[in-house]
This record gives sequence, C-alpha cells and structure tokens, in this order.
Amino acid sequence: MSTDAGRDEAAPPPPLPWMPLLPWQRAAAGALLTRRDTFPHALLIVGPRGIGKHALALNLAQGLLCESPRDDGLACGACAGCRYAAGGTHPDLLRLELSTFDDETQERKAVETIAIDRVRALIDFVLLSSHRQRAKVAVIAPAERMNANAANALLKTLEEPPAGTFLLLVAEAPGRLPATVVSRCRRLPAPQPTADEAQAWLAGRGVPDGALALALAGGAPLLALVHAEPSRLAERAVWLEALSRPERLQVPALAARIDGGGKDERRQRLAEVIDWLLLWAADLASVAAGGTVRRNLDFAAALAALGTRVAPGPLFGYHRRLTGQRALLAHPLQPRLVAEALLIEYVALFG
Repeated sequence: MSTDAGRDEAAPPPPLPWMPLLPWQRAAAGALLTRRDTFPHALLIVGPRGIGKHALALNLAQGLLCESPRDDGLACGACAGCRYAAGGTHPDLLRLELSTFDDETQERKAVETIAIDRVRALIDFVLLSSHRQRAKVAVIAPAERMNANAANALLKTLEEPPAGTFLLLVAEAPGRLPATVVSRCRRLPAPQPTADEAQAWLAGRGVPDGALALALAGGAPLLALVHAEPSRLAERAVWLEALSRPERLQVPALAARIDGGGKDERRQRLAEVIDWLLLWAADLASVAAGGTVRRNLDFAAALAALGTRVAPGPLFGYHRRLTGQRALLAHPLQPRLVAEALLIEYVALFG
C-alpha cells in the first residue's frame, strides 16, 4: 500500500523508483528533521524542474519514518523503517505520482493527472493508525497535477491532519495549485546546487562534459543527466548541424528521423526536437541582441554567425510558436508533420 492507493493488498504493485538524498539537500533536510516537533504537517516543496524536489520529499518522508535517526536528523538508512520506505513496502508511506497500477495488465501506466479517487484513498490512509508507530506520511508529486476535485478533496486533511500525519507536496509550478491548497502548507524552496556541486555530482555519474549538460539543462543537474545521455547527444548533434546551415537544410529528410516506433516514441522524439529548437532559438535571440550563447556551448561559433542574419521580431514569434507546440504534446499529433512545419518556418527566418 505504500506506493499506490485503493488497491487489493493481496496483489501489491511493483514499487516506484526510490531516489537518494542529494548532496546539496543534506543541510536543509537535516535542519527540518532535527526539529521533528515543529515539522510542518503540510509542506509544499517548490523549485524548477530537475533539481531534486521529489528526492528531497522522499527522503524527508524516510526521515520521519526512520526508527533510529542519526544525530543530524537524517534517516539512518539501515533500520526496518528505512528499508521498507526505500523498498516501497512501508505501510505508513503513501506516494501519489503520475502513474497507476493496472490490475488487468499487471503493469504501471502513466497518467496525466492525480484524480479524486486517489486523494480519497489518501484520506482513508491517514485516518488509519500507524503500523510502526512513527508517523503517517503521504507524498504528492507533482501536486499541481491534482485535478480540481482532487485538490478540493484534500483541503480538510491539509487543514486538520490527524496527529502524527505529514503531507509532503512537490510542485514545479505552484501557481497552478489552488490558493486554498497553498495557504494551508508551509512553503519550502528546494535547495539548488552551485555549479561546482552540480558538476562534481555529474562527474561522479560518468558525465564527461558536465558544463555542457548543465548549460542545456539550465543548471538543473537531474535534467542534465537526461541531456548527457550519449544517444540523445548524438541525435541532437545531427539536428543542430542541420540547423547550423539553414540554406542546406533538407526538411523532409530531417523530420523523417522522428518516424519509427510507436505513437508514444514518436511523440517523445518530437518533444526532444522542440526542446532543442527552443534552446537554439533562445541562443539566437541572445546573440542577435548582442549577448552570448548560453545553452548550446558546443555550437557557439555557428550560433554567433547565424545570430547576425536573423531579425529579432520573427525570431521571437518563432519561439512563441515553439512554446505553443510544446504545450500541445499531450494531445494527438502527427509528429513528423509538426517537425516539418517548424523546420520550414525556421528556414524562412533566414530568407
């Protein structure tokens, strides 16, 4: 029951992935957990994508459930409570995330929102007595993906939680949460690493060019890991080499690279391409305005040359349309045709 809500105990779902505490989070987590008597019953952890907000929430939950906490307040990682939490089997930990378990297929499936039935199951969960007599903890991530009915159903529990109950909400876009939810939580900006901390962490995970990965990720180390994946970098290089020479860009051939695989794979490839185009357009805009290349450091020379050839107005319009297309990815699309249209518009920027 620790990883999903409202299911038959006889057929538990596979555990959700666990995330270790990140080095730049240790001080903040310890400061909260050493003052357990004042730990907020409703905590809203906020910050940009890719800095480890979810990991922080999970490790705060583990710390609250730990049966032998360390002197600095952090979870010991060795007691039964810690092992159960990390293994997804702690009876006093509930995680509401963007996946549910399908009883028929016996597989997890991604969902777009956290629905009211799952929040109702959370409410039932917190009303039960604690199995291991430490606490009852629920983690909701990302909290802004609760639908309106789900968020409203949570209000009373946020305002009057049972004793020993802690609700940890994680949000990248807290402005999308109802004000009534936000007002019932203590807000915690998630710690962000320095550039040196982030690069050291990436180096420890075998990333050879942490500076480039971090630039592509806007300084977010977990997102930088995604950008640094070798096959992704190789495909990005193909697209950016083509963007570097707009007068030679073969639109149909380049867009056709999105084809292949199932619908979800094609949509994911389109999402990556739109992200690359967005970063490329942002760098072009920076250069056109007299600034420097900030994201695509390995293509700085090509961008510097192109930035003098593009008019700011059309470029900003193109960036807005890219952003609009990124927002449509959850809806039915023909990825290759979308890519073709975006590439044709890109080429037109250069006359």
